[in-house]
Formats: sequence, structure tokens, C-alpha cells
Amino acid sequence: MDVDKAIAVVTASGIELTDRRRTDRGDGWSLSFSNGAELEIDDAGNVKVSGKGAETVTGLLDLPAMRKHT
Repeated sequence: MDVDKAIAVVTASGIELTDRRRTDRGDGWSLSFSNGAELEIDDAGNVKVSGKGAETVTGLLDLPAMRKHT
């Protein structure tokens, strides 16, 4: 997934981007949003979603449903 496209889709829904920075490993981007969701998009386009608003962002980006840990 393209980082700019992900930002455009999420912010178009009214969720503000609060932080955009390179990952500590330097191999992708770490994005934080006002609903508590955090995305990591590596330079190959792989996406990891976490945080309080992860389910909302997963749906907006049409990503596979998250597995719940029990």
C-alpha cells in the first residue's frame, strides 16, 4: 500500500493525521491518527495496524479483518 494513498483515504473520512515519521528501522513509515490508530507501512507496501482505532482504519483501507487475541 502506498503511504500517501493511505493517508488520503483515512483523512478523507475525517480522521486527522497526527504524526508521520520513518520507522526506527528506516524501512518504512509510521503513521499516527487522531482516533488512536497507528499504521506501519514498510517500503514494500506491507501494512500493520494497531491501536484503539485500528478496526476503523482497517475498514477504511479495505484491509483483511484483524484477528482478536484472547
